Amino acid sequence: MIVKNYTIKINLAGGIVSAGDLLDILAIAESAGVENIRFGNRQQLFFTVLEVQVRQLVQELISADIIYELDADVHPNIISSYVAEDVFYHANWLREGVYKDILDLFDYRPQVKINLVDNNQAFFPFFTGNFNFIASDTSNYWYLYIRFPKTNIIYCWPSLVYSEDIPELSSVLEQTIFANKDKFYDQPAIDGALLHAMVSASGSFVVQPIAAALKLPDFKLPYYEGFNRYGNKLWLGIYRRDELYPVAFLKDLCNICLQTRVGQLYTTPWKSIVVKGIELADRDLWDTILCKYRINVRHASNELNWQVEDLCPYGLNLKNELVRKFNEEDVRTYRLCFAIKTQPKTGLFGSIVIRTQQDLVNGEAPQQELFEVLHTRDFNPNSKDFLSYKKDVSREELSQRLIELCNLYYELQTEAELPQNPVYESEQSLNAEEQELAKVYQCKNCFTVYDAQYGDAVNAIAAGTPFESITNYTCPTCEAPKEDFVEVNPLQLVKV
Repeated sequence: MIVKNYTIKINLAGGIVSAGDLLDILAIAESAGVENIRFGNRQQLFFTVLEVQVRQLVQELISADIIYELDADVHPNIISSYVAEDVFYHANWLREGVYKDILDLFDYRPQVKINLVDNNQAFFPFFTGNFNFIASDTSNYWYLYIRFPKTNIIYCWPSLVYSEDIPELSSVLEQTIFANKDKFYDQPAIDGALLHAMVSASGSFVVQPIAAALKLPDFKLPYYEGFNRYGNKLWLGIYRRDELYPVAFLKDLCNICLQTRVGQLYTTPWKSIVVKGIELADRDLWDTILCKYRINVRHASNELNWQVEDLCPYGLNLKNELVRKFNEEDVRTYRLCFAIKTQPKTGLFGSIVIRTQQDLVNGEAPQQELFEVLHTRDFNPNSKDFLSYKKDVSREELSQRLIELCNLYYELQTEAELPQNPVYESEQSLNAEEQELAKVYQCKNCFTVYDAQYGDAVNAIAAGTPFESITNYTCPTCEAPKEDFVEVNPLQLVKV
């Protein structure tokens, strides 16, 4: 007899959940025989339940007014970078109240991915959503980058968006896109300006002109585990290698929160949880719970910088195998992060991506496992400009290829930091051929860059090929025509 499991998904808006609300969810899960829960890349909560328990569980969730999805992900969670504020960086104006005001104004359940992130942090991805709202330096105004559903085509909204307009604008955008799928949904080429015109005609929103292009911080993933001091308080980060959080442990954690007046817990895109606002005098209470459940909170940094698809045992198993290899070889991975993709169009975050070259049937490993290793051109995980490093890599040689790529990254970093020549040449001093190679062209749809110095491996264009000499060129990322590329000053590139 086959025993069927059902997956329950509960969105925790902005990755914020009160200790009392989480305790209610855990109690209902426990009554249905659930022993462990998981957190997802979009700060949501998952657990599985046996078929015989589903009806009673659903009734209890409805009675408790808890919104859930059963074996579905029609409504992605809205993610926010609030958890990072104060503990990893200090925001200029984007505080807790702003996040909560925006989240409270959502009076509908989005069917697209929405990100609310500060522009000064590197803990949260910037462009993994469909509507990516990124705080500007102007108080209460945001950049908006739209990644059209089922594509990697990115369009920069031509004006800044006011905080209180985000929910309504998101609603109008979603309705317009879904009503015009032939124009804006899973299409090889999309006119972002047309969407802007249609949305602007349907509503009135407070806007500000974009005074300066978005500038993203360098990627440095902070260590997000263990007890850490900030001000006169502590924060605690908890990561689980197997992604499983015992229900009993989390219940005790919530009870300590209530006992010590810590109001909220936070989930992260790294499938970890964070508790902020712990009093120094209360640390022993938290230590006792960690000891009771044997919770380790000091994993190696090269284990914490991985993204694996939600509910993907194959990817998790492969990650743990590769991490063991990295530890054996003592591999440095600072400023890098890795993603394992087994499905197309899963918006994972990574400067190095390991992609399966075959379909997984029921999540099982095929007889012959082959992988493609890719990396972003500048190793910035927020970029969508991927280069293929190696194809047809077997599982046995995968760790070695990754180690080689990590070493290449540090070689490039070292070369960039070393002074090459004490004499700085002006642009005018370059000869004609050098000036031609210095030109950079950027796709206005997804911001992929063509640099003649590197060429384009995807389109089999050799390094040193001037852009003007290429005929019938298409963007390697979004397949836009050559006409959609514009010449850009390399110092003013839009980095994504």
